[in-house]
Amino acid sequence: MSGPGIDPQTALIYLMILTSAADADMRDEELRTIGDTISLLPVFEGFDPDRLTHLAADVTAILQDPDGLDRVFVDIRAALPVHLRETAYALACDVAAADGRASLEELRLLELTRHRLEIDRLVAAAIERGARARYHPL
Repeated sequence: MSGPGIDPQTALIYLMILTSAADADMRDEELRTIGDTISLLPVFEGFDPDRLTHLAADVTAILQDPDGLDRVFVDIRAALPVHLRETAYALACDVAAADGRASLEELRLLELTRHRLEIDRLVAAAIERGARARYHPL
């Protein structure tokens, strides 16, 4: 379960899972994006992908509490050094864009993420545009 001492990799994964689960429908494209991200990006070097299922269960359990969303954001923010906050937002945007559409719930979660991680609005707009460009179909 969540608590003090989650590491930055866990925080990034929590946020990607939160984004995917925001609309109560974790689509295959979103899950594939999370898996690909973990296997490709340097920030996840040394991460054991077998932990992913456990972390997803942790997030689900945390969200069962009435204040779970607030708690998980406190943990995410505490675990992320300032230089990884924009990375976290970019990963969340990638997950939201992975299935070709961002639901209203995902957009609300992205807005909450932007505020909780104190991402500048212009920086957030650039990150969002980049995600749209990467996941735009033919």
